[in-house]
Amino acid sequence: MTAPGDRGVVWLGSPSFPDAAREALGDTRLRANLKRATTVIRDKRLAVASELDDWEALRDAADAVKTRTLRHLDHHLVRLEESVTAAGGTVHWAADAADANRIVTELVRATGEREVVKVKSMATQEIGLNEALAEAGITAYETDLAELIVQLGDDRPSHILVPAIHRNRTEVRDLFTERMGEWGQPAPEGLTDEPAELAEAARRHLREKFLRAKVAVSGANFAVADTGTVVVVESEGNGRMCLTLPETLITVMGIEKVVPTWTDLEVFLQLLPRSSTGERMNPYTSTWTGTTESDGPSAFHLVLLDNGRTDTLADTVGRQALACIRCSACLNVCPVFERTGGHAYGSVYPGPIGAVLTPQLVGVGSDTQSSAASLPFASTLCGACYDACPVKIDIPKLLVHLRASAVRAKRSNGRLPGAEALAMKAAATVLDSPALLTAAQKAASLGGRALARNGRIGRLPGPGPLGAWSADRDTPAPPAESFRAWWRKNREGK
Repeated sequence: MTAPGDRGVVWLGSPSFPDAAREALGDTRLRANLKRATTVIRDKRLAVASELDDWEALRDAADAVKTRTLRHLDHHLVRLEESVTAAGGTVHWAADAADANRIVTELVRATGEREVVKVKSMATQEIGLNEALAEAGITAYETDLAELIVQLGDDRPSHILVPAIHRNRTEVRDLFTERMGEWGQPAPEGLTDEPAELAEAARRHLREKFLRAKVAVSGANFAVADTGTVVVVESEGNGRMCLTLPETLITVMGIEKVVPTWTDLEVFLQLLPRSSTGERMNPYTSTWTGTTESDGPSAFHLVLLDNGRTDTLADTVGRQALACIRCSACLNVCPVFERTGGHAYGSVYPGPIGAVLTPQLVGVGSDTQSSAASLPFASTLCGACYDACPVKIDIPKLLVHLRASAVRAKRSNGRLPGAEALAMKAAATVLDSPALLTAAQKAASLGGRALARNGRIGRLPGPGPLGAWSADRDTPAPPAESFRAWWRKNREGK
């Protein structure tokens, strides 16, 4: 369930990231599933990226295309609308989640159907479309294997690329056996947890829905403004079935997904598969331009979703988050995500990119969702995400920028500086005085070594920032002698 209000994005009742992460860290099975999956994907990505001599040049090109496109986004969106309309499609503009849900619901109702099949649905997860359709008496069937697993388990996606990454194959087998029959064709008797058998069970379950459905709802990876062509890339073929068999196709696309030309698209079709699945190319790349008589859907609707994106665009620093192509490379290298999983972020967009995108979509200073307000602090700032990002989004810079915005928002709301802010002021005073710094180092060394056990300090006493900072991490015991003291003794004057 998404948060109240018009934008959705975050889940209602989600705790702050520190609280959610603390619970996730205690789930040893979750951590094992995450480590195994992210390690495999990470190693595959490194292998195929290293095959290209111009990998860094491709990253630079993608960065340039996205920067230029976002700067002139209004022009490219108008051009896209003109191209789609000329090709026989219909374009709808949705200001927020409520607007998009209303548009899609009315379009489905107009067909007289009461069920839809879905593919590439991250944008629809963002707006809570499935729930909105259900309230209108319309059933939405997820056709991506991982999304199907999430739907059968009444679960939430926890990864951009692999929404069910938090479940192992034994859990999936049990879920198929117990729940698949409630949604259609049941799982076969004696189903094992072998991947081939699980995939076959999903194929049989979904095939009847593909052949029966008259309406499909899709997302989009890209849309080419010059021609009005929409692009979906996927690995299973379910997208191809959704995009070609139904009579009506409704695509919900964030406005930032537009690219000006096919030449620009070429850059991303080289970067995306290598960065996401560690493949040289996507097994299925589907493109469609409007409608064609006797070929594919006879009606095509493109819903262009804002939902906080123009507010994000107005921030000249924060707007680079809109360059994301949803490859998930930043998640797979993030030490925080690997240990907590995606649910801890309380958002459709987890991991490092979610930590900078979600707060901007819902409002950095928003008090309605503690999970969103805490996300800019859900990072070690190690920079691994920036090194992995195929479009060179400087996520660490954005995190620091959003942290500053969050602090300013608190002050503008009349809140007094917290314990951490007071501690930083005290630290600034100490660091500005060599005498105070020397005294503080001596006191910290003596106190730290007294608290240490086996060379490590556990949780520090007190409810303040030191206690909070050390609640989930150990600290090495300080040395008996500071570097400054050692320098004076051994090097000063020599």
